[in-house]
Amino acid sequence: MERLDLLLLAIEALDLHGSEAMVWSCQQLQLQESFPDRVALWKSRCRNPLRRASRRGELSLGERQGLIELVCMLSERLYPMLRQLLSSTEPEEMNSQRWALFRERYNELVRERMNGRRGAIRQLLDPAQGDQLRRDMVLTLAFCAGPGGVQRLEASLLDGSR
Repeated sequence: MERLDLLLLAIEALDLHGSEAMVWSCQQLQLQESFPDRVALWKSRCRNPLRRASRRGELSLGERQGLIELVCMLSERLYPMLRQLLSSTEPEEMNSQRWALFRERYNELVRERMNGRRGAIRQLLDPAQGDQLRRDMVLTLAFCAGPGGVQRLEASLLDGSR
């Protein structure tokens, strides 16, 4: 659950209207049974123990699968932006500015919503280690965009190496 929520947070950092896009995408994916409204979506994300206000319990299989489908759909929608971030053909200065904007927005969301006393969150906010972790998030989002993305993300989440 932690990685799924951090990926959704990365989507929110990339898209200023990310939370609205999540609600809209839930409707498009016909996930109303698992997430009938934004509150239900928020409650499911609060099952992440790294959050400031976390809830006990595990996600149901339907909720977990719905969040995976949601991440993949939004990743596909944001793929041009993900590709720009990961592109090595862009001028270095422009690429650095894009990463700085993403880092600033992502760190702001993490500080706002996550429990800063958790080791994983301190690591994410650490200037030395955080950049690689954020880059891994963007790579994962790019990896799960497109056909077969749901299966790739499921395998990645089960792998646990990242």
